[in-house]
Amino acid sequence: MIFTVAIDGPAAAGKGTISKAVAARFGLRHLDTGLLYRAVGARVLAGDDPVTAARNLDPDELDGAALRTQAIADAASRVAVLPEVRAALTDFQRAFARLDGGAVLDGRDICSVICPDADVLLFVTASPEVRAERRYLELAAKGSDVTREGVLADVLARDDRDMNRAEAPLVAAPGATVIDTSELDIGAAVEAASAVVALRLAARAAR
Repeated sequence: MIFTVAIDGPAAAGKGTISKAVAARFGLRHLDTGLLYRAVGARVLAGDDPVTAARNLDPDELDGAALRTQAIADAASRVAVLPEVRAALTDFQRAFARLDGGAVLDGRDICSVICPDADVLLFVTASPEVRAERRYLELAAKGSDVTREGVLADVLARDDRDMNRAEAPLVAAPGATVIDTSELDIGAAVEAASAVVALRLAARAAR
């Protein structure tokens, strides 16, 4: 069975947690496509050319724990605006989406560019203030020297880059179901996403 769930949304909206939970619930593979860009960003910080890094990305480099620093996140956002980098990573993502057994992919342009014909299109979002508070608490818990004001500024700057880049800007794709998590806990957000997936699976089974 090929069944693709595509999930887009801005940073700290909850799409990663939702994607993992949905994949686990329905027995689907999961790919956090942001890790592809973070891995490229990490290699750029180490001195590599971004396009060369993207073309030679090793799947074994997708270590989420090691790639979730603020510096790598910022580098990922910067390299993600480069058309050559995006093109180099597109085939990898599309191949993953077509794996037998089904897949969940989350990122910034999965619904709008990578998998516009996915069986399920979701756009997970939240207000910048809510997302900044979540990111601040996450970073502070790890001992990072951050302020709420500084994290909010970073979130707004990243939103601006993601939403206004010339290549594949962050948008809610036509036909995508929007899930605003501003006032939802993670359990409720996962249930909302899972309900959409369950309906689509039921419709397919009924054919």
